[in-house]
Amino acid sequence: MPSFLSWTLHGDGKRIAPGSVVSPGERLSWPRTIGIGMQHVVAMFGATFLVPLITGLPPATTLFFSGVGTFLFLLITRGRVPSYLGSSFAFIAPIAAANQADGMASALGGVVVAGVALAVVGLIVNWVGHRWIDAVMPPVVTGTIVALIGFNLAPAAWNNVQLAPVTAVVTILAIALVTVLFKGILGRLSILVGVLVGYAVAVIRGEVSFDAVREASLLGLPTFTTPTFSVAVLGLFLPVVLVLVAENIGHVKSVAAMTGENLDPMAGRALFADGVATTLAGAGGGSGTTTYAENIGVMAATRVYSTAAYYVAAATALLLSMSPKFGALIATIPAGVIGGAGTVLYGMIGVLGARIWIQNKVDFSDPVNLTTAAIALIAGIANFTWVTGALTFEGIAIGTVAALGIYHLMRTVARWRGTHAEPVSPASVPASDEVV
Repeated sequence: MPSFLSWTLHGDGKRIAPGSVVSPGERLSWPRTIGIGMQHVVAMFGATFLVPLITGLPPATTLFFSGVGTFLFLLITRGRVPSYLGSSFAFIAPIAAANQADGMASALGGVVVAGVALAVVGLIVNWVGHRWIDAVMPPVVTGTIVALIGFNLAPAAWNNVQLAPVTAVVTILAIALVTVLFKGILGRLSILVGVLVGYAVAVIRGEVSFDAVREASLLGLPTFTTPTFSVAVLGLFLPVVLVLVAENIGHVKSVAAMTGENLDPMAGRALFADGVATTLAGAGGGSGTTTYAENIGVMAATRVYSTAAYYVAAATALLLSMSPKFGALIATIPAGVIGGAGTVLYGMIGVLGARIWIQNKVDFSDPVNLTTAAIALIAGIANFTWVTGALTFEGIAIGTVAALGIYHLMRTVARWRGTHAEPVSPASVPASDEVV
C-alpha cells in the first residue's frame, strides 16, 4: 500500500479495463483525476448547500468547513476510505429549533457538542471494535431514528412551499423527471438539476434579488461565527450522533463492498474524523458534516475510488468558499426552490429509514419491533416536546430515546418472561392472501 499522500498510476492512467476499478491508493492521470474530483463537488453541491440555506447559516462558511473536513477525513483514515464530508441533514431540525430558542451561536454550540460526542464514539470503536453498535442500535432502531428525523422536517418544507407554491411544484417535478429521464451521473444529480430549473423559474417570476451579489466582493474569507454553549439545546443535538454513527458505518461498509477491501478496522477512524470535522465546523459557523451517499454514486458510476480525486474535491470546495460573491449567489436561492427540494429530500430521509428495515429484513410481526417503531415515529412526526428546567427535548430527541429505550426494555422483559416469540395484535394481522 502506498503512502496515503501518494498514489500509483492505474494502468496507463487513461483507461479502466472492464471489471476493474481504480482503488483508493491508485489514480488516473492528473487531468482525469482533477475532472473526477470536480465532479464530486457537483455531486455534493445541491444537498450540501440546502442545509445552510434552510437553517440560515452562511453557505460559504459551510462549504469552507466541508472542504477542511474532507481533508481531515482523508488524512485520519490514512487515505483508505474515499469520502466527501458534506452537510448532514440530521442537523437541520436541531439547528432550526436551537436558533429559534437561543440564537444561532447556541445552535453552533450544539453542533460542537455533537461533534465531540461523535469523536469520542470513534475512539471507543477504534479501541473495542464496532460490533457493540449493532447490539445497541439494531436495524429496527436505526431505521426508526433515520425515518423520524426526515418526517420531523415536513413542516419546515411546507413553510417554504407555501411562500411560492408554483416554483416549489416546478422544482419537485424537475427533480422527479430528471431522475428518470437521464442515465449515468446526470440522473444522479437530479437534486442539483432540479434546483437549477426551479431557480430559473423563480428568476422569471421575479422571486430572486441579485443586489447582494452585486455588492459582494469577488475574493475574501467566509464569515466565521463563535459558538456559545447552552444546556437547554443539548437534548436537540445528541440524538444526531446516533444518525451520524449509522451513516458513517454504512458508508464504510458500502465502500468496502465496492472496492473489495476489508475496511472494518477503519470504522473508528471514520467516526473520529467526522467528529473532528463536525466540531471544527460548529466552532467556526458551519453545519455539521457526514459522509455523502451522493459521492458514492459518483464512484459507482465512474469505478474510480481514488482518494486523490477527493483531495481535489476538497481543494475545489475551499477555493469556491473564498469568493463572497459566489456565496451571495447561492444565498439568493428563494424559498420556493428550497421548499420543493426539501420536500423531496426530507421524504427521502424518512423513506431511507424504511429502506434500512427492508434491507435488514426487520420483522414487524414481532411486537417489540412494531411497538418500538410505532411510538418513536409518532413522537418524532408530531414533534412531542418536554421542557424540564433549562432543558427542552423535542420530537427527534424524544423519538430517539423512545426507540432505544422501548426496544431494549421490551426485548429484555420479553426474554425474561419467554414471550418474545408471541405475535400479538396488531402485529398478528393476517397475511395479504388471508385477508378477505
